[in-house]
Amino acid sequence: MTCCNSGHCNVQTPKPNILAVILDLDGTLLDTERATKGVLKEFLAKYGKVLDKEREEKKTLGKTLKESSAVIVKDYDLPLTPDQYIQQIIPMYQEKWMHAKALPGANRLIKHLYNHGIPLALASNSLREYIDLKISHQEGWKERFSVILGSDQVKAGKPSADLFEEAAKRMGVDAGHCLVIEDSLIGVKAANAAKMEVVAVPPRSEASCSSLANTVLQSLLEFQPDLWGLPPFEDWLDNALPIEPIYLSGQYVNGFLRDVTDDGAYALPDQIFGVFFGCAEVDMQRIFKVVVFISDQCSCNHQKKIQIHTIDGTNIVCGSNQRMKLELFGYIRCLTSKESGCLDLKLLEEYKSITRASVDLPIFISQHSQLFPEACYVEEDMVVSDVE
Repeated sequence: MTCCNSGHCNVQTPKPNILAVILDLDGTLLDTERATKGVLKEFLAKYGKVLDKEREEKKTLGKTLKESSAVIVKDYDLPLTPDQYIQQIIPMYQEKWMHAKALPGANRLIKHLYNHGIPLALASNSLREYIDLKISHQEGWKERFSVILGSDQVKAGKPSADLFEEAAKRMGVDAGHCLVIEDSLIGVKAANAAKMEVVAVPPRSEASCSSLANTVLQSLLEFQPDLWGLPPFEDWLDNALPIEPIYLSGQYVNGFLRDVTDDGAYALPDQIFGVFFGCAEVDMQRIFKVVVFISDQCSCNHQKKIQIHTIDGTNIVCGSNQRMKLELFGYIRCLTSKESGCLDLKLLEEYKSITRASVDLPIFISQHSQLFPEACYVEEDMVVSDVE
């Protein structure tokens, strides 16, 4: 697995020269899953059915609408045909799509490739009209893709190669010079069938696609275009990368953020890992500048391990049931498997030093929205408590 460090990465096997990039939409660029969470549960309740959360979490991502609808009708014994199900539930999804957020690194990647004249296609198993609706709420997306394809525009959707082959044909680029970026096993299989290079950015539920991809990343923030013969990113400031703000909310307990909110503005996307920095608000009035480590809690559950360190070493004290809000607007690097399990104190000090040098630079200040305008910063020489 590739790990990015300040824009410079470990030596890797040279990749084929890539002339065009094909991107999946749902789960790769757009966090539609979080935005539409609860829709199926609400719909099933109308028919006296209860959502089987465990079963839904095990389902394969990336299926066409008709395929997934047929499965739902069968699984819950609904008194509907798949077409009737689609007709009734799609308006509920449409109301939520406008709130779907771009996944970390998505806007950066799209703008970068477009600005350097790299042909860019969007190929999704969604119907074309639904793709247009979803991306209409994302500034500049429609204009930056030279090709946009839905599964209803080809003979068969993923895992068939049809979508990717048609995208390459419309861009006028040979399949062997196309790079696909996907999040699902079905999408990776389709890229393989089209004989294209493929980068997987899978959620934990789709980890099985890792063995079939050329490269596996934890998030799009780790993607290094220069490894594929594409123009390199030029937005790193020494060892830090300005990013669009990521907002988190949960309960602060002994250095960790627990019970993280899973929907709304503070929903944590599945594909977000690494070392970040930003601000933490406690007591509705105090703000700390912090380094934040986000990794998997363990392979057996869907919880993230979110560890927080103030950059000056002061300790944060929260009363019982006290909530904390985080606003992350800087990225340092991904976490290695070793760092996820045990944090090296020398590296921690290095990350704190990077944060101190970057957090107050104008570019980082402009990235965030002053989420906590009424709170005050805790000065670096102010010791809050010795309690850990």
